[in-house]
Amino acid sequence: MTGAFSLAVHALVYLNHKGESLSSEVLAENICTNPARVRKVMALLKRSGLVATKEGAQGGYTFTGDPASVTLRQVADAVDARLVEAGWRSGSQDMECLVASGMARIMDGIYSGLDAQCRETLEGITIADIDRQIFG
Repeated sequence: MTGAFSLAVHALVYLNHKGESLSSEVLAENICTNPARVRKVMALLKRSGLVATKEGAQGGYTFTGDPASVTLRQVADAVDARLVEAGWRSGSQDMECLVASGMARIMDGIYSGLDAQCRETLEGITIADIDRQIFG
């Protein structure tokens, strides 16, 4: 999994908490990353309708959703996050050995199932839930 999902959740929770437009620089400082990375992820959130942008001196990003109904699954989908996946595959489908030639396909299926289970879990967690965990 890339950090885009964590960055996106952090940004949305912070935007919701602040209740105003924030620049990529302000978001980056709170998230502890660089503004270019923030802008890349925020573009995905904008495309999904989770944030709006405003140009100018008072511009920046604004959370447009209802924190009680925006789920972490929506966020994961917006940034096309793979929650569980293999960074490396063993074997090769060109090998004669059935184990070596079939292992990658089998493991891909297992990872895909785990990813689906994670997405199902994220469906039950909202931005408001994260906010409550932080602020009580």
